[in-house]
Amino acid sequence: MDQVSALDSIAAEASRGELAFPTSVNATLTLQRALGEPDCHIDAAARLVQAEPLLAARTVAIANSVAYNRSGNDVTNVRAAVQRVGFRTLGALAASVIVRQLASEIRDPGLRHKADQLWAHSAHVAALSQVIARRVSFVDPETALFAGIVHEVGGFYLLSRAEALPGLLDDNLDAWLDHGEAAIGRGVLHKLGVPAPVMSAIEALWDGMRALPPETLGDTLLLANDLSPLPSPLFAPPGATTHAAAATIDFVFGEGTLKGVLEESGEEVKSLTSALL
Repeated sequence: MDQVSALDSIAAEASRGELAFPTSVNATLTLQRALGEPDCHIDAAARLVQAEPLLAARTVAIANSVAYNRSGNDVTNVRAAVQRVGFRTLGALAASVIVRQLASEIRDPGLRHKADQLWAHSAHVAALSQVIARRVSFVDPETALFAGIVHEVGGFYLLSRAEALPGLLDDNLDAWLDHGEAAIGRGVLHKLGVPAPVMSAIEALWDGMRALPPETLGDTLLLANDLSPLPSPLFAPPGATTHAAAATIDFVFGEGTLKGVLEESGEEVKSLTSALL
């Protein structure tokens, strides 16, 4: 099967909701839904998180990051971490575990390397989205963090299918953009129950249309994507954004500049990115 046919086949499956997820993803999806129940309290949430070691470790790490630990007092248990970060951030962290689990069964070293690169890119975009939302665009920072975490979920699903479909990852950017990115990404996002505002923001990223200074969640996500020091490894076109090129993006807003905000928030972005990795 050639690349275009393979992409069309996966896109058709995704549009019908016929997605082949690892068992671990389905289990974490169940956990995520339980955490989202309105009657789920701190103690119940902590027990649920403790049942998933990766989520437990990531929750404590995020709670102790500069973004959430303003006082400098580290927490050492899951319950205190859940209380500090809140349920919305906890939902985003559950999504980060799901995204990583999509590639958990990849055995090919080259594909695993791409998956690791893609997650590093996603972590940078998520951290930058949260800071830009809070300091520049003034959209909800927790939603921006979540959008950054899941914005490449279609790519992770593609990588999870690549071993069984030789030729799927041929270096053809146009094929991915025309036959895969939106259709596959939209299907996986629907399966994960991603809220409509986040879907719209990721659609804006696919369209590549944004305003400067950023005004919407979509603008915020696209700017964070452009600023990421690590581009997506999937079908990156020649001249894909590098950290050097991203450093030239600047604008004035209010009484400050984007560059000034990023310099002031550098430790926060670094700490948040590290906690997600």
